[in-house]
Amino acid sequence: MENFSNRITRLFNIQYPIIQAGMIWASGWRLASAVSNAGGLGMIGSGSMYPEVLREHIQKCKAATDKPFAVNVPLLYPDIDKHISIIIEEGVKIVFTSAGNPKTWTAILKEKGITVVHVVSSSKFAKKAEEAVCDAVVAEGFEAGGHNGREETTTLVLIPAVVNAVKIPVIAAGGIATGRQMLASMVLGAEAVQMGSRFVACAEASSHDNFKQAVIQTAEGDTQLALKQLTPVRLIKNKFYKQVEEAETRGASKEELAALLGRARAKKGMFEGDMEEGELEIGQVSALLDDILPAAQIVDNVWQEFISGLDNPVKKL
Repeated sequence: MENFSNRITRLFNIQYPIIQAGMIWASGWRLASAVSNAGGLGMIGSGSMYPEVLREHIQKCKAATDKPFAVNVPLLYPDIDKHISIIIEEGVKIVFTSAGNPKTWTAILKEKGITVVHVVSSSKFAKKAEEAVCDAVVAEGFEAGGHNGREETTTLVLIPAVVNAVKIPVIAAGGIATGRQMLASMVLGAEAVQMGSRFVACAEASSHDNFKQAVIQTAEGDTQLALKQLTPVRLIKNKFYKQVEEAETRGASKEELAALLGRARAKKGMFEGDMEEGELEIGQVSALLDDILPAAQIVDNVWQEFISGLDNPVKKL
């Protein structure tokens, strides 16, 4: 089944419907180009990059692969106009937007011939993305590590709800790291999967080795959705998380939580490797991960397990 084709593989011109999420501090040009070279869609995570750093990563990614790749743009980023300008100037063909109103930039990007995908946490927001003429949506469930929805809808519920709500293709995300999870998502109507946590525990990820080791040591119950008053993220339970939990339990204000988060807290944890004081964002599926692999092997493993699942959907334990 090497010639798999659906609306997503055709939209992005990729071999496999496997998309690497644009995680902050993990998704630089090395990871993005490695995933794209393996037949998936690699993605540069611009949320942790100054504008000129983003330009450098785009240029290096173009030099490292002749395959399609994307850039993820969190719409709450303070210098977003500079990021958009660089993306257009550098000829990026695919942009994933998240954490904001898709109407703000979609028309401008599409005028330049750029394919636009928006990340949503509900069927309501999926409809808004479709109205904004996005080409596809990522339906990201509560299990995910990134910017989660406050509704806490799980992926198993969210995918069919979004598929029923829109006509554009749906990409499933949140709690997906294996081929069988990919198969389950596609049975529910998704046409591809986006994986973050699986690619954090990857040789080419730019995240710190301490963080990668923490991810593969994480067990069920070791992560928790937090900071819902600011932007909900799922965190590994460390010293910083316990400070957040204490503040939220006593009803801390949004301003107090923002001060506790401060600046560069995510960089401290995920990029610099401070496992106690850093903000460690990861999905629930980290509990299923126990190895750090090259990106090409991850793509191949997921695809082969997906094919095996098609042949034998009921796996005997």
